[in-house]
Amino acid sequence: MADSQAISRADSGTFALSIGDLSRRTGCNIQTIRYYEQIGLLAAPPRTEGGQRRFAPGAVQRLGFIRHARDLGFDIAAIRELIALAGEPDRPCADADRIARAQLDSVKSEIAGLKLLQKELERMLHNCAHGTISDCRVVETLGDHALCNTAHTKQVHH
Repeated sequence: MADSQAISRADSGTFALSIGDLSRRTGCNIQTIRYYEQIGLLAAPPRTEGGQRRFAPGAVQRLGFIRHARDLGFDIAAIRELIALAGEPDRPCADADRIARAQLDSVKSEIAGLKLLQKELERMLHNCAHGTISDCRVVETLGDHALCNTAHTKQVHH
C-alpha cells in the first residue's frame, strides 16, 4: 500500500493514521501501541464514528522515540520523564543527562554480571571431563551452587 493510501483524512481535516498503519510504519506491534496509549506514553487519538483510532502523523515520531528508548533499556518511568523533557526544548538537558547516566550505570552493572556468568560457564566447561553425565561437571555444578567460584546471578525476564 502506498503512503498516500495508508494515510486517510480524519473528520477533523488533518491527516491521520489507523493503528495498523502506525504499526506498519514503526514496526511496533498493535497490542504494544494500545498499551503505550493506555499508560499515557502515546496520546489517546481521536476515533472515527466506527471507533477506529486515527493517530496524527506525529505519533510515528513519538512511537519511534519510545521504541528507541526501550531498545536502549530505559524503563517506562524514565521514558515518561524523557518525553516530558522533550516537550520543553528550552530547558537545560541536565535531567535528561541524569536519566541517561542512570541507564548507563545500570547497563554497566548488567555487563559486569554477565561477565561473571561468562567466567563461571567457562570454568564449568573447562572442568568437565567430557565423559558421561554421571561425571559431568556442568550437571554437578548446576545441581550445587556451592561449587561455583563466582557470586553470579542472572535475572530472568519473562
